[in-house]
Amino acid sequence: MSKHSLAAQVTVDLTALAKNYKTLAALAPKAETGAAVKGEAYGLGLKPCITALWNAGCRSFFVARPREGADVRRILPKARIYVLDGFYTGAASYYLKHKLIPALISADEAREWAAKAKGAPCAIHVDSGINRVSFPIDELKAILAEKLKLKIVLLMSHLASSEEPGNGFNQTQRQRFAEARTLLPDVPASLANSSGCFLGKDFTLDLTRPGVALYGGNPLPGHPNPMLPVATLEARVLQVRDVPMGEAVGYNSTWRATRPSKVALLGAGYRDGIPRRMSSVFEGKASVWLGGARCPIVGRVSMDMTAVDVTEVQVKRGDFAEFFGHHISLDDAATSAGTITWELLTHLGSRYAYKYIK
Repeated sequence: MSKHSLAAQVTVDLTALAKNYKTLAALAPKAETGAAVKGEAYGLGLKPCITALWNAGCRSFFVARPREGADVRRILPKARIYVLDGFYTGAASYYLKHKLIPALISADEAREWAAKAKGAPCAIHVDSGINRVSFPIDELKAILAEKLKLKIVLLMSHLASSEEPGNGFNQTQRQRFAEARTLLPDVPASLANSSGCFLGKDFTLDLTRPGVALYGGNPLPGHPNPMLPVATLEARVLQVRDVPMGEAVGYNSTWRATRPSKVALLGAGYRDGIPRRMSSVFEGKASVWLGGARCPIVGRVSMDMTAVDVTEVQVKRGDFAEFFGHHISLDDAATSAGTITWELLTHLGSRYAYKYIK
């Protein structure tokens, strides 16, 4: 697609993605480092991202849905693919066909997998306190006592507050997971997500599985981001308008010019994943990088466009404004929208042109 035919684009730096993987791997040199690639690699495109991760040395990939696992399998025939949703009832043939490893979350799943999996491997996802899809530890003890024919290749759990190193619940979860490990002492263990990779060897164990940090999200909120920016979101300037003092911009007249102003209309709106809470009526702090400076968003974000105040900069029709990337961090953009980096990335719309650089 020609750059001249699009209103907005996402540029994905695959070299930065690979470097982020290696940065995270270096934190746990005695462990394997996997990658969470659910949601089309957090919205950035499955095939280019997992290929870059494979070339960087990643061999274990974590998806949410079995269909996502099948997509990964078509691209990476030799990868280990774990399905975090567990094992869908009646779907054994699908998992076996695509060589997917379910992270079992209940006794019912374990019994059905043992009966139908023909010795194929599985993982066990045990709850250590987050109370989401996972085995309660007492239920795990009971199912192991049944001596089912399960080829368990990974014991895992998920941290609830790893981005807060001083949160005592991290140690509570570590201790509960240590108890679960005594039930399967010879099985490799995985506890650390993106922020968990920074909690030390008591958390990194045998396999880490970072997610958002790979794609540039800051795993250490409140501290400098150790990860490189991977995604840049830009939208074209469709028009630059003179707005007299006192005139309003956008729906419901929520912003009025307090001086003679210039306003640029950008070709991306909430249909494209620009959160409506970036509208100035909500927070008043969201901005884009345009004309060499931060330019505040004014008025309401609409379906197809966003207005920004460009009174202080030189801007022309056809220029591109950055919502996040190298000048405005992914985390800053998410904060200004009252959301999180995960949501900002995974809500990117389908109308962007995606450009991959190596």
